[in-house]
Amino acid sequence: MQEIINIFIKSVFIDNMIFALFIGMCSYLAVSKTVKTSIGLGVAVIFVQIITVPINYFLLEHVMKPGALSWLGDSFKEVDLTFLSFMVYIATIAAMTQLVEMIIEKFSPALYNSLGIFLPLIAVNCAILAGSLFMEQREYKNIGEVLSWGLGSGVGWMLAIVSLAAVREKLKYNKIPAPLRGIGITFIITGLMGIAFMSFLGIKV
Repeated sequence: MQEIINIFIKSVFIDNMIFALFIGMCSYLAVSKTVKTSIGLGVAVIFVQIITVPINYFLLEHVMKPGALSWLGDSFKEVDLTFLSFMVYIATIAAMTQLVEMIIEKFSPALYNSLGIFLPLIAVNCAILAGSLFMEQREYKNIGEVLSWGLGSGVGWMLAIVSLAAVREKLKYNKIPAPLRGIGITFIITGLMGIAFMSFLGIKV
């Protein structure tokens, strides 16, 4: 249980997708104009992560790894399908993103319209794919650790985009030099927030 909690804390603060790994920056910069929209997209990312990472873990362990298909018979003991992992991960993510899009369109049309093109683009959000790739690279031992990583990485991404959106809303009332308005000051703020998150590297978990 302690290891599961450690993985969650690390994924939110120490290995934060945005501020530590700089993954998923496209939608992070584009959608972080209002807190409401950022929360909506953040929740969608969390939902997709906690579904796709465990599903991809199951597929990796029971279908793609060398010997994973031995349950089909002795002739499948040597089969190695790990070369298909990228394609399988992307297909899973695309399917779950489509599900999220339909749910949001059904129950929150206003949020669906405000997210616009960036909602279906969750399918190509590199933070989502990175969740499954890091899951494979770090060789988590059980589904509990995988769920903790998926949830933590999603929460960390949401924390980052909502924090930036809150700052950008306040910037509307400040006089920003003309050359830095828009994306310029956003990059500066992101860098400063990344430096601030480096303080979490001192956490021992």
